Amino acid sequence: MRVLLIEDDLTLQRGLAQVLADSGHQAVVAGDGIHADTLLAAEPFDLVVLDLGLPGMDGIEVLERLRQRRQTLPVLILSARDRTLDRVRGLDRGADDYMTKPFELSEFEARVRALLRRGQGATLKIGRLEWFWDRREVAVDGAMLTLSRHEINLLEALLQTPGRVIAKNTLANLLGDDSAAAGDNMVEVYVHRLRRKLADTGIEIGTVRGIGYRLIPVQGDD
Repeated sequence: MRVLLIEDDLTLQRGLAQVLADSGHQAVVAGDGIHADTLLAAEPFDLVVLDLGLPGMDGIEVLERLRQRRQTLPVLILSARDRTLDRVRGLDRGADDYMTKPFELSEFEARVRALLRRGQGATLKIGRLEWFWDRREVAVDGAMLTLSRHEINLLEALLQTPGRVIAKNTLANLLGDDSAAAGDNMVEVYVHRLRRKLADTGIEIGTVRGIGYRLIPVQGDD
């Protein structure tokens, strides 16, 4: 997914750009409102992460101009403005979500995933598999497939960027394990289990040695 990160704090900008890249997304950064507005008017994006206190043009104006152009991509506001009035104003102007600074990176990642799911539509079909974003459920040829919570988290992450590699440590974090060694083992266990359940669906989980995993079409499958 292509994410426009609009943030003038260079430290936070670099940190969030790395978080997005680690999740398999392409982060394009803008440090001021005018640059951001120019990019939004000219290039396609799947999500906007928007600070409000920007030089050149305030974030609210960037948001209003985006919606005036009838661009419907989701917008996540990140702002130190934590009054209820500020949150209400941001949502009323067209934002889809609002987070106040400081925040936990895990919550930021979860909100990004939720907004990207919303922007992708209700379902995603790959091979014989159909994924329901809102319910976080999966069916094969119309029959629901039973998955554990960890298997759902793993599959959802892979489906958000099909064909692109997701690092093993990123998947370990999604599975809720902060220990690198234990996390690697946990990912391998659930990848193995999920591979068995995805057999004959038209897709499989490919290994990129030393890096991570990605979803790939099964050779010869229509």
